[in-house]
This record gives sequence, structure tokens and C-alpha cells, in this order.
Amino acid sequence: MTDAIGSAELKFKQILEEFFIGIYDEKSLPSHGIWHHRRVWTYAKEVLTLFAGYDSDITSRLSSKLIISSYLHDIGMSVETGIKHGRYSRDLCIQFLNTFQLPENEYLDVLYAIENHDNKDYDRIDSSVNELLTILSVADDIDALGFTGIFRYAEIYLTRGIKPEDISYPIRQNAGKRFDNLSTTLQLFNEYVRKHKKRYDLLDGFFEEYGNQAGSYQFGRQEPSGHCGVVDMINETIRKKESFKSLLVKPVEHFPDKIIRWFIDGLREEMYGCLVV
Repeated sequence: MTDAIGSAELKFKQILEEFFIGIYDEKSLPSHGIWHHRRVWTYAKEVLTLFAGYDSDITSRLSSKLIISSYLHDIGMSVETGIKHGRYSRDLCIQFLNTFQLPENEYLDVLYAIENHDNKDYDRIDSSVNELLTILSVADDIDALGFTGIFRYAEIYLTRGIKPEDISYPIRQNAGKRFDNLSTTLQLFNEYVRKHKKRYDLLDGFFEEYGNQAGSYQFGRQEPSGHCGVVDMINETIRKKESFKSLLVKPVEHFPDKIIRWFIDGLREEMYGCLVV
């Protein structure tokens, strides 16, 4: 970790986490709670360090602004879970800046990145004019892959009222755009891209198989099993307004279905294993 990144964490990490936790209700949408933002910051640091090999000043220029962007980009989901939540996150970021007497006019690029990070039609936003948006978008895209991505996508699409049997196609389409953005932005870093392509392939393969099964699966009316059973369990926690985290603390042997066991085990390791908190 560079001195600039370390200094940014010392200055902002604790107050950002306290501000976020004070506003966001983890039970309403746990997939986008504090752990999501911690992971996005972890990925953002990785990407920032990669870019530092070509731009030695980038960490000193962006570290403080990037940690704020990483921790507050989805805080607006406490108000609005739709695709335009970024503008609500922007408003709450302004509240954060005012609370800690940080001049708003010095963080306009942060506000722009936060407001526009949720636009996954990347051609509509010229992220090249905003380095923060470039890195924030990639870090958020990385966290939308693998087991974590399966959970995030299923929960948010179901929360937005899409029927379980209809989520496969839009998820695969959105995830494909995310991975294309990731691989294009990080085209100089082949090994890093390959690592996350495995996670993209896992997610895409999951929802391809899910789509094949969804037509005959009785959601909410049978014992959860297979790929559809994973999403059925997530949907059940939404209906009951329960925390999905309660499932992650149970022994994997608690789940009789092998696909559900595989998912729970992988999600637990991926959501928490990459972080030291």
C-alpha cells in the first residue's frame, strides 16, 4: 500500500464507515451494505496501484477522493433501489462533505463519479474526463462477478420487482457489459483481467443454467434445489425482510442440496475472505 492510500484510509475510512452505517439499513438490501463498499474500496486500491505503474502521481492525486467515492457510491440505495440511485448517493455525499467541513467545490469530480457510476451503458458517459469514475466503475464491476455477483444481481433484480423466472437474460446482458468495460479499461493488465474473467464465467454460467431450469421450477412452492433454489432462498429472505447473512453463518452441511452448498460456501469465502477488517 502506498503512503497516499494509507494516509487516505487513516483520514477517511473510519468516518466514512460510521457515516454509512448510520444511514444505511443493512436488512433492507444487504448485498449493497457496508461489506460491498469495503470490497469496492479494496478493488479500487488494486486498480489504482496498477495504474500507478504508468502514472506515478495518480495515487497522490486520487486516493482521498477515491475512498470517498468507493464508500458512498451506493449509499443512495437507502432511499432508492432503482438504477438511478446514484443521484441520491450524490446528495448524501454532499451531506458527508458538509458534516466534515470539506468544501463541495473541491469534490465535484467525486460527486460526478458517484452520480454516474450506475450508468452501465458506458458509451453514454465519457469516463475518460473523470479518472475517479473510470476506477470506481471498474471496481464496482469487479464486485459484481463471481459468487458475490450472483447474490448481488439476484437480490437487486428481485427487489426491483422482476419475476424470478425472468431475471436470467437481463442479468447476463448487464454482466457482459460490465466485464467488457473491465477488460477494455484494464487491457494492459492481462493477468489481472484473467483472474476476474474466471469469476465472470462462473456468474454467466450460473445464470445460463438457471435460465434453463427456471421454466419448470416452482418458485416458493418446493424445497429449494439447484441453481433456481439459490435464487429462491434469496427471494425468501427478501419476502420475509430477513438478513441473508444469517444463512452464511450456518454450517454448509445445513443445506442438503449440493448446488446450494457450493453457492453458500463460495459466497462466504468471497464476500469476506478477501478483506482484513
